[in-house]
Amino acid sequence: MTSESSGLSTRIRNGLIALGAIAISITLFFSLQADNSSLSLESQAEQATPLEVAMNNNKPTLIEFYANWCTSCQTMASEVEQLKNKYNESINFVMLNVDNEKWLPEMLQYQVDSIPNFTFLAADGRQLGSVIGEHPQAVLEQNLQALQQNESLPYQRNQGQSSQVERNPSETNNPEVTPRSHGS
Repeated sequence: MTSESSGLSTRIRNGLIALGAIAISITLFFSLQADNSSLSLESQAEQATPLEVAMNNNKPTLIEFYANWCTSCQTMASEVEQLKNKYNESINFVMLNVDNEKWLPEMLQYQVDSIPNFTFLAADGRQLGSVIGEHPQAVLEQNLQALQQNESLPYQRNQGQSSQVERNPSETNNPEVTPRSHGS
């Protein structure tokens, strides 16, 4: 093999390596853009109905207790967004982040110890039921349809795959410790 053909071969190989690196970089860039679920949860929370408004506007309410780190919450984010787009005119969609201590009274009131926790409230604020963890979109939708029609919920206390709100085992006998107090 001549040095000229060897040089050409090296340039072709280097070019192919460069093209491969560019292709991998582009693929990684777009996959990271598409998998930004916590940002999706944050943007959904920003667009959600504030709790104070929901409790005073005489519409039924779906409260979602969530956390950005919760993989089940992230998994269901797009389905919940679709339901919100469909039922937003007749039902309040409220999102409360369990990592924000501001929502501790609501977590205690609705006995939230796993997330996602979907709590359904009648127009007068009475709790009608809750769905905890990952569920098919149809489960939430059937509950929303019943809520919209002021009927009893077909799924009032369902448990699916969820993330536990963690407690330190040494604190479980202390009644002053709540699920989100972290022992402080």
